[in-house]
Amino acid sequence: MADVTRRFNLRHLRTAPTTWVSHTVKGTTKRAGTGLSFWYRPLTAAISEVPVDDRELPLLFHARTEDFADVTVQATVTYRVADPAAASARLDFSIDPYRGTWRGQPLDQVAGLLAELAQQPALDLLARLPLTEALTTGIAPVRESVANALAADPRLTETGVSVVSARVVAIRPEPDLERALQTATREQVQQDADRATYARRAHAVQQEQSIAENELQSKIELARREQELVEQHGSNTRREAELDAETRLVAARAEAAREDVASEAAAERVRRLAVSEAEAARVRDEARAAGARIVGLAEAEAEAARLAAYRDLPPAVLQALALKELAGNIPAIGELTVTPDLLSKLAGRLG
Repeated sequence: MADVTRRFNLRHLRTAPTTWVSHTVKGTTKRAGTGLSFWYRPLTAAISEVPVDDRELPLLFHARTEDFADVTVQATVTYRVADPAAASARLDFSIDPYRGTWRGQPLDQVAGLLAELAQQPALDLLARLPLTEALTTGIAPVRESVANALAADPRLTETGVSVVSARVVAIRPEPDLERALQTATREQVQQDADRATYARRAHAVQQEQSIAENELQSKIELARREQELVEQHGSNTRREAELDAETRLVAARAEAAREDVASEAAAERVRRLAVSEAEAARVRDEARAAGARIVGLAEAEAEAARLAAYRDLPPAVLQALALKELAGNIPAIGELTVTPDLLSKLAGRLG
């Protein structure tokens, strides 16, 4: 929009370089061009402002194919006002001299005209195409038909509008129909995915089998080496046993030789000791016999002397000695009671 400032009863208008402005007073064009800046009297001035830059117009409309399927066409049209004077003469691009705003909606009129002109060739073309062909190869024909129709339309030329380009972004069916059409593709993709999964699993199984075989070969090789190690260990143990046996044999032979020498010396010592012990026993026996004979002779002589002494003693003394001997051999008597009768009997025996 134009920039309008006020000073007293005058107005000053300043426009952008992409805006064409026409200043008319009483039917006479005072000035016209892009990027103008001027003073004017709002009571007598008639000003038109036309943008001359490129503008994008998005389009979204429905169409029906040959097999009565409803599709949505998404397109974009780029246009510009190539002849602003013709456009200001055909459409109301006048602005309020006090505020600098459009009195109407001229760009909406241009957009409506372009939409109608772009839809008609697209609808005609899609009505002759089946749905599958419209979805697969219909974008390029629709784009060409829309571009040709907009370029050759006389109303756009008379209005001063030039179409720069026309693009068809997408042609899409209804969501349910689109999902139905995608079913076959989805199934094919799923089958491809399943085949890829099966192939991956088969490859994984083969890899696992190879790994298992390698592990088995490793175990077999390890078992073989363990067997060799056990055999070598057994051989070493057997060799050590043989060497130990030989060592022990040599030691045993040396010990036996030493024991033979020692046994002969011990036998000689035993023999000599036996002879010495026999000689000592014989001497002891002889001494013991001599002693016994001497003791017997002494006892016999003592007994003979005692009997000789008793032979000359009177009988009463012998009885007293006998009683004394008897009293020495009987048990001890704690108490003894002597009665007169016993004493008289004893005195009678003794008298």
